Amino acid sequence: MQLDPAEMKAVITRMKRAHGHLATVIRMMEEGQDCESVLTQLAAVNKALSRSGYALVATGLQHCLTQDGPDSVDVKKMEKLFLSLA
Repeated sequence: MQLDPAEMKAVITRMKRAHGHLATVIRMMEEGQDCESVLTQLAAVNKALSRSGYALVATGLQHCLTQDGPDSVDVKKMEKLFLSLA
């Protein structure tokens, strides 16, 4: 299934923000910041990426249900994709 880039704009924006946040975490490590601060920020990056993945699956599922019809959804495949994020 191909997703329209316009439909993915919010997910792409969220991932770009996480990308920038990860660069900050790397810089913190290079500068020798304390472990607790680095791990706190790394956890935030991880959560942002996870939410991006969930949003991607939700958008894909919505796309399949509304544009392709409910019979076009491969439920097992969608379940596998969703669980791969867990």
